[in-house]
Amino acid sequence: MISSLSFNPLISSSLNIGCIIHTSKNKQQLAKQKPVELALGYQNPNGCKVFGFESRGSIFERVSSGFKRIAVMTDGTSTLSSVEEDFENIGILHVDSSLKPYKNHFKYRLKRYLDQKRLIEEYEGGLEEFAKGYLKFGFNREEGGILYREWAPAAQEAQIIGDFNGWDGSNHHMEKDQFGVWSIKIPDADGNPAIPHNSRVKFRFKHSGVWVDRIPAWIKYATVDPTRFAAPYDGVYWDPPLSERYQFKYPRPPKPKAPRIYEAHVGMSSSEPRINSYREFADDILPRIRENNYNTVQLMAVMEHSYYASFGYHVTNFFAVSSRSGTPEDLKYLIDKAHSLGLHVLMDIVHSHASNNVTDGLNGFDLGQSSQESYFHTGDRGYHKLWDSRLFNYANWEVLRFLLSNLRWWLEEFKFDGFRFDGVTSMLYHHHGVNLAFTGDYNEYFSEETDVDAVVYLMLANCLVHNILPDATVIAEDVSGMPGLGRPVSEVGIGFDYRLAMAIPDRWIDYLKNKKDNEWSMKEISSNLTNRRYTEKCVSYAESHDQAIVGDKTIAFLLMDKEMYSSMSCLTDPSPTIDRGIALHKMIHFITMALGGEGYLNFMGNEFGHPEWIDFPREGNGWSYEKCRRQWNLVETNHLRYKFMNAFDRAMNLLDDKFSILASTKQIVSSTNNEDKVIVFERGDLVFVFNFHPDNTYEGYKVGCDLPGKYRVALDSDAREFGGHGRRSNNEATCVTLEDQHTN
Repeated sequence: MISSLSFNPLISSSLNIGCIIHTSKNKQQLAKQKPVELALGYQNPNGCKVFGFESRGSIFERVSSGFKRIAVMTDGTSTLSSVEEDFENIGILHVDSSLKPYKNHFKYRLKRYLDQKRLIEEYEGGLEEFAKGYLKFGFNREEGGILYREWAPAAQEAQIIGDFNGWDGSNHHMEKDQFGVWSIKIPDADGNPAIPHNSRVKFRFKHSGVWVDRIPAWIKYATVDPTRFAAPYDGVYWDPPLSERYQFKYPRPPKPKAPRIYEAHVGMSSSEPRINSYREFADDILPRIRENNYNTVQLMAVMEHSYYASFGYHVTNFFAVSSRSGTPEDLKYLIDKAHSLGLHVLMDIVHSHASNNVTDGLNGFDLGQSSQESYFHTGDRGYHKLWDSRLFNYANWEVLRFLLSNLRWWLEEFKFDGFRFDGVTSMLYHHHGVNLAFTGDYNEYFSEETDVDAVVYLMLANCLVHNILPDATVIAEDVSGMPGLGRPVSEVGIGFDYRLAMAIPDRWIDYLKNKKDNEWSMKEISSNLTNRRYTEKCVSYAESHDQAIVGDKTIAFLLMDKEMYSSMSCLTDPSPTIDRGIALHKMIHFITMALGGEGYLNFMGNEFGHPEWIDFPREGNGWSYEKCRRQWNLVETNHLRYKFMNAFDRAMNLLDDKFSILASTKQIVSSTNNEDKVIVFERGDLVFVFNFHPDNTYEGYKVGCDLPGKYRVALDSDAREFGGHGRRSNNEATCVTLEDQHTN
């Protein structure tokens, strides 16, 4: 079948996207697709396959070499030979037959997971009870006083100090049990808590005869003296009276069919050069996100981190909200406000590493003791050289309690709806992916370099999160392409709902930096967007916060550069660079959403083409906040062209809202014509036509489509409301079957 689709004329340096919805009631599927390709006059090896494109890491790829070696158990002595049970029914092997040579690895993984889960059930009453560690450790109110517990097996003596006792712990010595847990109950004074709410506290302990002060590991709030430059953080006892506690008013909204994620950093969300607050973000930014038809907000830098420029990835206090933007009650207000707007809220969780800081971070509990008595591995294994951070020992019982409880804490105390796990690649392998380019060879994924301890932790984490909140969304940031990362734990997968499609933004940046747009390969673009594992969902994105960090540029700035400073006015005709740049900006983001995955992500401000880059205050820029903010005034100024990119972003999100593009499993690329610079594909009931040619325009252009009938234009990038030229004369295109062209 050939559809006759008429494109209105385009002038040089302009582009047009046709997104067409089928309106015929005839739902009969064509029996053959290949004739469509032949009728178009070329052979398309990628066409008419749902997620079936040739890909480096796809399940269709066969690995010639068999299973070699697998990761050893924690003690370094027990290998797969100790696994006596024969686990034949491993579901993931039926999903991806290329994994069958690695069956023994999955048997080993399954045994490790089941053994760990059985031990937790036997000694802790189950996974969900185990993950209530914050009710046992740290500060907890109980009848008659405050009970404080801390795991520090290497300590010789311990005290609790703070404002409440004048920082003198001589009367508040703690006792140690056989598991290395120190505890003390501080009786109420005259019926009131001995430690006042919002007062400073620290854990003081002796090691090798030396006393040191540390922030409690399970602290729920930490602050710094704003009047002292580079002052260390202090732990804060947070237990507000009932009248001051935020009470959630709104239930979690229903889980969306597919996430359209707005990645946001609260601190840099102000238009002013300063740190924004949780309440300001809730009142000023959340309505913008909802207006642009996003259904999910992903919050970065929520966990306390003493170094602001780390973007929140060098966490110091895992149970504490970042105090720069407000209190725990303020964050609850933000999440409740998001729920009232129908927005799910995901948290950027960092369990891949921890800050190297000693005085105010978890690393302060590591004093050179064995890894069994520490949160971290010892020696080189416990240190990430590129990140200058510490690495967790995921085989340690108390580390598992700490991290799993951390997940439950954020879900239940703050009502987050899920997580985006940072740095998963570093967790999966002993080499952490450092200086390694993954080729897709399955031996790279299942070898002695696989960190099975970390894999088992992630399986437990995903099991826990989905048990507590069945509608949770959990996303993995992994650059390696680990098979099974997005398959259920019940299949011996790792259990994530989605993985980030991290190769997509890299390819767009490569194209924009190194190739002219007339050199772009339509097949490469299509293949890169569809290169994902069958049955493992992906969140696609053209750019995130990573692409906007200092030293790089946003897509808009790569396209238009310095002309964004002088040529964005609507009061004059756009220059060719601006006209072409805005058109490509719309097309790049839209084709990434429509073809790149089962979810979509955009970083704050990029929806309207935010210029320049992100540069956190640091010594090198004079501690300036000038480029650590979002210039909302650009999109609010009616005579500037930023509003057009914003309007198109809103429209493409609305299109998915109406037609469930991302949730559709039907995806057929029917044409990648490199000479014409045209890509045509179907997703769900929509036909997408992208013309990337910088000069050529087409009328009567024939494209393949699934069903005959009349099609109406659902979204046109050339519409004037999106900064286009409005050259379409009607909104219908007639598609007819030409039976005589269905010949071989």
